[in-house]
Order: sequence, then structure tokens, then C-alpha cells
Amino acid sequence: MNPQSRPNFLLIFTDQWRSDCLGVLGHPTVQTPYLDHLAAEGVVFRHAYSACPSCIAARASMATGMTPSSTGRLGYRDRVPWRYEHTMMRCLRDAGYQTMNAGKTHFYPQRNALGFEESRLYEPQTWDGIRQSDYHDWLERESAGRVQDTVDVMSSNSWVAAPWVHEERLHPTCWNTDAAVELLARRDPTRPFLLQVGYHRPHPPLDPPLRVYETYADRPLPPVPVGDWAAEYDRPVTDPDAADGRIPDAALDRARRAYYAQITHLDEQIGRLFWSIRTMGLLDETYVIFTSDHGELLGDHHTFRKVRALEGSAGIPFIVRPPRGVDKSSGTERTRGASHEAPVTHMDVMPTFLEAAGVPIPATVEGSSLLPLLRCDEVPWREFVHGEHSVCYDDVSCQFVTDGREKFIWDMLTGRELFFDLRDDPNETVNRANDPAHAKRVAHWRDRLVSVLAERPQDGLTDGKRLISGRSTPAVRPQLLEAAGDDD
Repeated sequence: MNPQSRPNFLLIFTDQWRSDCLGVLGHPTVQTPYLDHLAAEGVVFRHAYSACPSCIAARASMATGMTPSSTGRLGYRDRVPWRYEHTMMRCLRDAGYQTMNAGKTHFYPQRNALGFEESRLYEPQTWDGIRQSDYHDWLERESAGRVQDTVDVMSSNSWVAAPWVHEERLHPTCWNTDAAVELLARRDPTRPFLLQVGYHRPHPPLDPPLRVYETYADRPLPPVPVGDWAAEYDRPVTDPDAADGRIPDAALDRARRAYYAQITHLDEQIGRLFWSIRTMGLLDETYVIFTSDHGELLGDHHTFRKVRALEGSAGIPFIVRPPRGVDKSSGTERTRGASHEAPVTHMDVMPTFLEAAGVPIPATVEGSSLLPLLRCDEVPWREFVHGEHSVCYDDVSCQFVTDGREKFIWDMLTGRELFFDLRDDPNETVNRANDPAHAKRVAHWRDRLVSVLAERPQDGLTDGKRLISGRSTPAVRPQLLEAAGDDD
């Protein structure tokens, strides 16, 4: 295949964006006109999930096409080197693609390329006493040290709203877009490209520009769902970093409005990115995937942040827009503006891009290309997504299986089970795990989880017949810490 005839790839990868926060999906408050238009030109996957709903583990699955168990990252742990032979970026680079990143990667060490030839980094964390972040170096120069990123003045896990009052062009989300446009403007025009745009927001701190925050001041908000199973979290808390508990109503109201404003600001910047790509004449030759690493619970069931198996945490937005140039041969034109019910996850991104590029898919890849679904081909597809997170803050430790219609959750430590019929109860307010009317369905989903975990005897979570509680998986498998590899 002629390298110049191959499609380009744009991966827009945000951090902590809930699956329901898109206008096209009918959210009553959030406004996302540019992503709604992207959905009208592509396909929305309604049942997309993070197989490990926290930052680093989800990113590892996307970069490698592997499950969390295979990447060795089953929970959150900082400062573990990324040592993978086959990554999406490296495979495309070795096949002649120009591979670029603008924004957050969460790799360790922070300048680890993993196949990216060029990277303009936004990294919120300082590891080993050093932060490798092009944005923060630029902000220091551009503002003569007068402006600080909000992550440097408050916690990145806080539910406190803190609108950005500085010049808007200095906001990290605006810089991230500028960096992406700059990389595209000086790309090698003789090669196809992969551009990953990694926005840190809407991850806290909740700092949308004041201009955007004020547009949400009087908008009605949807009710906050609280499950009949969530009584343990219904206790007052005042800690601005609390992962669960009932915070004051006014504080929760401000946090939700700031989060939605953060999303609308991101949508504006994504629209600016699309405009630049279109004016460069590249959009019709480019596959676009928009997704996030995980969601944000945002007070649902008196919980915040991620790592839990609940929809607000594990559900992710997922839009794929094929290039116009492949319509006649691929049949994707008939899918534009459609939605798909197939359960998908991060590990499907790598094989999708590799197949579209005509690049062999490594045997290590466990995800599946989405191209047959975009073409409406009748192909076998997974029946459910399996997800998990090892013990984290407040002893959250879970396994889950779902097809987007029903969901079974199991707490590895306590053995507690939750079962939700998402068709009738999308907000997971009624636990049906002990409901006799749902006993067969609960057993069916429990058996599915047993079958997955039986393939991992080292974890000791099942004997092949039942689930065994009282222990959790490690956040990082020991062999990952011992592995040797090339961090080119």
C-alpha cells in the first residue's frame, strides 16, 4: 500500500469524561455541539467501558491493545516503567507513519516515547523531583511566572470548583489544542500521521474559564442518583478531596456546574482542532476516535472520582468518525450518524487503527478492530466487557462484567454483589442481586465472571465454580516490575 494513500489517525483522549455527558446522548444540561457533529458524521458506541477505570491502567490497555491483566496494570500505581514491545504508536511508526502526541500521556518516565516521534507534553504530576511538562515550562515563560496551573495550587482530586480567571489562552486545554495544531502544521506531508491529543480535563481541578462557567449558572441540573444500596456513603464530609460522602448541597451544585462547563470548554477546543484539520485539507483522509480513560462519579451515590465499576466511573464516551475517502470501498457511509450497541473498550483502538493502515496486528493484541462494525458486517463480537480495579482508596476493590444492558459487580474483599438492569435503571439505583425475580440473570453473570477469572489462577479469586472473596488483585503484577524492555 502506498504510504501516501493510507489514512491518517486522530485520537482525542480526554481524562475523566463521563459517558453520559454528550448532547447527542440526550444529556439535559451539557452542551457539546462539536462532538455532536462528530457523532453525526460517525458512529457513537453507547456501551463503551474502561476495563480498569483509572488513569494509567486504562492508558496502558489503549496503547497496547491488551487487557489490564496482560498489561500487568490492574489498578492505580505511579512510577512503574512502561515496558511494552508492541504499542500502537510504535507499530504505526515502524510502518512509516509520523507519530505525534500533544498533551498528557501519563507514561513513566515522563519522556518515555513508546513510539511517539514527537511529543508536546502536559503532565500534572512531579515524579522523582522532576516534572517533564512543556506546558508548564511555556506557562512560566509566557506569564513571567505570574500565572500557575490550577493543579499546582490545589488537589487534582478535589470536588471544589475553581473557575479560571486568567487570560483564557493560558488555560491548559487551550495550550493543548495549540500544541496539536502546531504539530499538524509542521508535519511531514509525505507521510500519513497518528496524532494523539491527550487533554487532562475534565479531570479535576474543576477550573473551566469563568466565561464558560457562568453560562451554566442558571441551567437546571438532572437529579443526583442515589442507590438503595449506597447508605454506607450517606454521611456528611467536609474534606475537599473526599472520595465518597455527602458534601454540602451548594458545593455539589458548584462542582457539577464546573464539571459540565469544563466539558463545554473542551468541546469548544475540540471544535477549534477540527476546524484546523479541515482547513488543512486533512479531515476527509483521517479516522477520528474520541474517547476518555474513565468517567467521573460527580456525587452519584455520594461518591466521587473513578475506580468504581459504576456507570459514572467505568462508562466512557466513544465516537468513531471514518474518513470520507473510504466511504465507497468500505461501506461506512451508511453508518454515519448511527449508534452501536456492541460493548467496546480501549483495547479495540489499536487493532482498529492498525487494520485501517494495513499494518499487521501483533499476536499480543486482545482487542478487536471496530472496522467490521462500522461497515455493518455480520461478525462475531464479544458478548460483554470484563473490568476490574485492584484495592485503592477506601478499600475499593471490584470486578465487573457488563454488556451495557445488565451489569454484575463483585467486591473482591467483602464478597458483596450488585446487579443492575441498566435498561430500566440506567442510574443504578436499585440493586437486584438478591431479588428472586433476577436470580437466574445474576447467576448467569456471576458464571461469566467466574469463567474470566478461572483463566487467571494466580489471582486466587475463583476455584472455577464460585467466586472467592477476601483478597484483591495487585495494582501491578510483580513481573511488570521485573520486566526488561526498550524504552525508546
